[in-house]
Formats: sequence, structure tokens, C-alpha cells
Amino acid sequence: MIVRHNDDSHFCAIQLWWTQSGRILALVKLPVSPPIEPMLANRLTAVPEQEGLLFEPKWDGFRTLVFRDGDELVLQSRDKKPMGRYFPDLDQPLRKWLPERAVLDGEIVIERNGALDFEAMQLRLHPAASRVKMLAEETPAAIVFWDLLALGDESLLETPFEQRRRKLEEVLKLAEAPIYITPATSDRALATEWFHRFEGAGLDGIMAKPKDGLYQPGKRAMFKVKHERTCDCVIAGFRWHKDGKGTLVGSLVLALYDDQGVLHSVGVAASFTAAKRKELVDFLAPYREGAKESHPWKEWSAADAAGRRPDMKSRWNANKSLDWEPLRIELVCEVAYDHMQGSRFRHTAQFRRFRSDRTPESCNYAQLEVTPPEELSQILRKKL
Repeated sequence: MIVRHNDDSHFCAIQLWWTQSGRILALVKLPVSPPIEPMLANRLTAVPEQEGLLFEPKWDGFRTLVFRDGDELVLQSRDKKPMGRYFPDLDQPLRKWLPERAVLDGEIVIERNGALDFEAMQLRLHPAASRVKMLAEETPAAIVFWDLLALGDESLLETPFEQRRRKLEEVLKLAEAPIYITPATSDRALATEWFHRFEGAGLDGIMAKPKDGLYQPGKRAMFKVKHERTCDCVIAGFRWHKDGKGTLVGSLVLALYDDQGVLHSVGVAASFTAAKRKELVDFLAPYREGAKESHPWKEWSAADAAGRRPDMKSRWNANKSLDWEPLRIELVCEVAYDHMQGSRFRHTAQFRRFRSDRTPESCNYAQLEVTPPEELSQILRKKL
């Protein structure tokens, strides 16, 4: 339900945001009200050389829009869902340091041992409030802001980014941990240095934003440059495509060996054409024969904790099945990936080619490139 009101001074939207149970979650009177889509980015292969850009580190956490209207505080996820219940530790700091009426764009992150820990972020997505409270005490979150969408009665969506950035710095100039402003520079050489140096702290790459750019919800109006590497992985199984069980392969289940010779699940490779999905069904058929009986994950023992049980559900989508079909441990493929998060690929890997010249036993963690850590405190110049 949205109620709109006009007066002589400004336009104000009153947004009633409902939970699935029908309870009113928040009553917000702001020129930009939830839920809205965040502005997105197109991917580039290198730091752009064009003039008029402002560069920022690309944070690896949960994209979050924050709406503050007096006592009302709403945290919205990228997919327009309320998420404040998962981060109770940020409630008081946000109320203390944010303006009385404002809308900000940023990223919630968790730091452990001097680097971002996305796995710790995922653990927060738990239905039990007691579990979330315990995790908030054990691994407190921080939030890094980079944009200001509204201040008071003024919408800043039509204000150039460079001006929005200055306003953001002004309103948060006194803020302390766990509230931060992301570093920014117009120096391409420095941005390129950040791209390589900050990866060890778990950052995702570099953002490039036009200084004169407007904030366009849901539009890809800025740029991102992410790391990409390749490695050879064991193909331990596959998942059927959601629209073609038995006829279309959805993704390949990837694995690597550790130093003790234990095979660990590291993620999946996807992004196949429809024709390739059909082709893979026939190609993989011979490797399905006898796979279940000889598969190293057949018992799903504690040693296989890095793997995903077929009956597990996705943290992101309770209706999404993670069922998979085992394959004999004989196939190897080369994939492209951006970076590791713990022992797994942070994002879906991209299939490049099959490697008939490699043995499964040669596919191990030792082949992965490791970037030395760069302390987050050096990036933000404050201790996280």
C-alpha cells in the first residue's frame, strides 16, 4: 500500500511495507521509500581509461539500502527484501550516526582475521532470532556506505554522483565503527593498485562510477572490474537444469583435492547454452554408470563437510533444490573464477573447456593463486 501526499513545499511518499504474514514492517515518510531496486553495474575486463570517473573498491558482502526516518529504520536487500532482523548489531550504530531522515546505499560486511568473511555473512541468514543474536555477538558486522539517495525532504536521485558523494562525506564525517565510507579516487593508477592490493582482504575488484551520473534504480549505470583466474577442477557430478530434468544439464559440480588427498566440493560451473546443456546429457551419460557406488562422497561423512548434501536447501532460496547426480571421478575441466571464499569459489565458475590431458589427482588447491592479505584497517584507515 502506498499513500502519496502533495503539499506546497515538496512531494512525499508514505510507504507501508508489509511482511509475508501481513504485519506492517515500517511506516516511512521519505522522498525515496522502500522497496526500490539498487543501481547496478556492467562488467568490464580492465580498469577503464575514460575521464570523469570516480573509482572505489568493490566490497564483497550483502548489498544494502538503508532508510532512516526518525525512529523508523529499514534495511533492504538487493532483491528488495527486509533484512534488518539478520543484523541486530547494526541497529543502534545506524540510529546513532545516520541523519534523522536519509536513504543510503552500501554493503554489509563481516571481518575476520583482517579479511572479509562471506561465509560468516551467510550464516546470519537463519530463521532463529536466538541464533542470529549469538552470531551478532561472535562476529559483529559493519556497513560501508558509498551513496546518498535522499536527505531530509530532498531526493538526490537526480543529483550528480560527485555531489552525492560530498554530501555523504559531510553527513557521516563524525561516524565511527562499525559505520564507514568507502575510499574513493579519481586517479586511475591508484585504482589499478587497489585492484591488485586489496584482493588479499577479500575485496571483489574495483567500481568505476561517472562523476556526473544520476542514481538510476535497477539500471546498469556504473561499471565493475572483477578478478578472473582459471584452474583445473575435477567434475564430481552435475545438477539438472530447473526446466529440464533428465534432458538439460544445469551445472557441473566441481571439486579439488587437499594435501591429504580428500576431495572437496568447491562450487559449480554453469552458463551453458541450451544446445550445450542438451549435448552434456549424452556426454556425461557413460560417467554416471557405477558412479554412486564408487564415489568418494557416497557416505557423506564429516570429512565431506565442504560438500553439499542432496537434501540441503539453498540459504538464498528455500525452494531451490541442490540435488545432484554423481559422476565417476575421471573428468577434468578448466574453469574461470574470480576468487575463493574459504575453501570454495565465491561465485559460480565459468566453464572454459574439458582437459583430457589432466588427471583428477592433479587438481588440487595448490594450483590456486593466493594473494597476501591486506588489512582492512589499512583500506578504511580505521580499525574494523
